[in-house]
Amino acid sequence: MVTVRRSVWHEPRPADAPPLGRLDWLLVGVLAVAALAEGILRPDLAWRPFVTVLALALVPALLLRRRRPLLAALLGWGVAGVLSVLQLAVRAGDLGLNSMLAVLILLFSLVRWGSGREVVTGTAFVAVVVAVGMYAASAGWADVFGGSVLVLLVVALAATFRYRADLWHRQRREIRNEERVALARELHDTVAHHVSAIAVQAQAGGVVAAVQPEKAAEVLAAIEAEASRTLAEMRSMVRVLREDDAVAYSPQPGVADLPALARADATPSVEVSLDDSLPRLSRPVDAALYRLAQESLTNAGRHARSATRVVIDVRREGDAVRLRVSDDGQTEPGPDPEPGFGLLGMAERAQLLGGSLSAGPGPAGGWVVEAVLPVGAPA
Repeated sequence: MVTVRRSVWHEPRPADAPPLGRLDWLLVGVLAVAALAEGILRPDLAWRPFVTVLALALVPALLLRRRRPLLAALLGWGVAGVLSVLQLAVRAGDLGLNSMLAVLILLFSLVRWGSGREVVTGTAFVAVVVAVGMYAASAGWADVFGGSVLVLLVVALAATFRYRADLWHRQRREIRNEERVALARELHDTVAHHVSAIAVQAQAGGVVAAVQPEKAAEVLAAIEAEASRTLAEMRSMVRVLREDDAVAYSPQPGVADLPALARADATPSVEVSLDDSLPRLSRPVDAALYRLAQESLTNAGRHARSATRVVIDVRREGDAVRLRVSDDGQTEPGPDPEPGFGLLGMAERAQLLGGSLSAGPGPAGGWVVEAVLPVGAPA
């Protein structure tokens, strides 16, 4: 099977275009005020009322620059093109406002958030408008070179931001796929374990039915219960998986295996505390709790500075189970660092099972990782 990888320019629309925020409205307000002030304070400007109205027409274009980047670029640069054609037709003086430089923001938005076709169409239109504007202004070679370099720098900067964002999203998707593969393996192990138990019960049932027919009902009930548990866990996990992994693996460790991680004669020492009232967990959740604790312990051993003690605590909270892994290492002052891909993978695993994960400095120092997962598998 051939896999086709689509480049950043072939995506129909980047998914990271944020909604309008306070900075967007502030930018719109500043542009509107600047256009009005410039139209009032520049008596040498020809056709001042008309030019000022056209400059104000850029305001709605700025609001569309992320969700409709091509339309915003066509509106903004269309206004600039109208002024250039008007200047060329009537041989008037300078008709442009300095606030019209906001069209560069629209060009940046077009390359940053537009699809491939939109970028090609929009940049071609911008190139025509720039050429007409330079011709109308009778620009010299120095002005032509400087203006062209400015436009190209804006395009290059937007392309750089676009590539970095696309690379980040690809890494996130790879992490998610890796977690899906891990969960698929654990699902396979769970099913293999239960089916093996069913097979053993069925074999025993054949022998018992011939010798003690009254015991056959008990064997059939055990097979039915085991099959029901298997189907329930399969249905809950298949909802979040797309591919099956048919490789044979040994049964995955779970919460009951966490005490094996305890170490009293090492630095940092590891203490494990399990709630006695923990219910029977679904196999995916049970395995995920162990993996999250194991990964958190590994991170503490690698990154916790001067840590002498790591505590793994698992407690039931209603219909959920809370895992808390904390250490007494030293934390650096300042804002929290960006999460690494290890933490992102742990968060993806928790989310796939209908839970959540948080990590950060603890109230008493050190680093704390907390995961909350449902007792049963996600619906």
